[in-house]
Amino acid sequence: MSRELDMTVALFPGQGAYRAGALKGYWESGDRTVRTTFEEVDAVAKEMIGRAVSPTVFQPSPPSPAALLESAPDILQLAVFTTAVATHRLLTERGAAPSVHLGHSLGELAALTCAGAWDLTDAAEILCERISVLREHDDSGGVMLALGCDGERAERIVGLIGDPGLVLAVDNGPQSVLSGRAEPIATAAAVAGQLGITHTRLRSPHPFHHPLLEKARGVLAERLASFPSRPLDVPVYSPILGRFYRDGDDLARLLALHLVTPVEFGPAVSALHAAGARVFVETGAGRVLSSLVEQARPGAYVVAPLAGRDEEAGLAAAAAALRPPLTRGGVPASALPAAAAPVDTAAAATVTPPAAVVPETAAVAATPAPDRDELSGRVRALYAEAMEYPEEVFTDDVQLEADLGVDSVKQTELLSRLGDRFGLGLPPTGLRVADYDTFGKVVDFVAAGVTDGADAGSAAGR
Repeated sequence: MSRELDMTVALFPGQGAYRAGALKGYWESGDRTVRTTFEEVDAVAKEMIGRAVSPTVFQPSPPSPAALLESAPDILQLAVFTTAVATHRLLTERGAAPSVHLGHSLGELAALTCAGAWDLTDAAEILCERISVLREHDDSGGVMLALGCDGERAERIVGLIGDPGLVLAVDNGPQSVLSGRAEPIATAAAVAGQLGITHTRLRSPHPFHHPLLEKARGVLAERLASFPSRPLDVPVYSPILGRFYRDGDDLARLLALHLVTPVEFGPAVSALHAAGARVFVETGAGRVLSSLVEQARPGAYVVAPLAGRDEEAGLAAAAAALRPPLTRGGVPASALPAAAAPVDTAAAATVTPPAAVVPETAAVAATPAPDRDELSGRVRALYAEAMEYPEEVFTDDVQLEADLGVDSVKQTELLSRLGDRFGLGLPPTGLRVADYDTFGKVVDFVAAGVTDGADAGSAAGR
């Protein structure tokens, strides 16, 4: 069983990516990476906006997203950003090396920071300047509305209403967001209801990606002009610009422009997918972006490391998916679109897809595949060690989640470990872990892969 050399994408989420208690276990255990990341941002936030992040998000009973948005929207934005940076650092420690960074709205700041544009202190200061400018210069009363339809249909609703104060702010692919003054937003909600389109008024502190924030944009550009950036270590694709960032870009001006420019996340995913991206990992809390990718590209391999109960298992699975070519079968640098060139869907489609690779195990002389009992024993030993259960509980008919509590994130990590152990590579594109709900089905999955590998080895030997 082989797997393509896929381009890997780290997704950096924005405003909605706060999950109460995310990384709390690492903070409480004194994990050096999480501690130093949050403490560095805390120092900046306390000086610039008068309040640190960690005392709020790591308190004994962390606030819910709604409660934090209501009581401390500034801390919410800092928490989203800092969690993304800390998650990226944790993944990097575990061997992750994504081919591309893709940020969503506020997430572009984290994507650029983790690609080396600024050190963390400067990036935290940039975010605090953004928070302060919006607080001082947005009195518009504007709001945002999420619609359960694609951008094209959302545009038709905007056109039907015909109010210049209403715009399509975010095209997420299967979902869209409108931004504007309260009255046309209320009208849009009523129209959506009549059309049977699900809609939700977002509890956003500002009408992001709307001309209502033009004054704030100008002030923010002036304040950010004093933050020089460095060349990027990793290509960063911008759903707002519709292209990769380039060396020489005025990042201060472009970050300010984000306030008034729509986000085209769905088209960005399509462009990267056309260029060969098949692996997407959410570098932050929850699974907001990974869910959107799954809906738009069902065959993509998607991991959301901080969406389950076992964050360490999630990080291990995500790092395995983001390992560089020599250790996980990633994309060669020659297959990447040039970071200095604009990329749109049409152009991206001309990039030669990465070629399939045959695992090293297939290049050896023909080797008989082990019988199922022997294979079952080896898989049982791996699962028992990983789950700290006695081997005898792993019978063919035991339900992994219902009986043993192996959730989908842990199962994904275990399947990846099986791939490493038996030379199968990562789980194949389109694999649904829910289809392998019993231990016996997992053994059959490995047996099929080992048999395929033995056949390939025989062919290679001839």
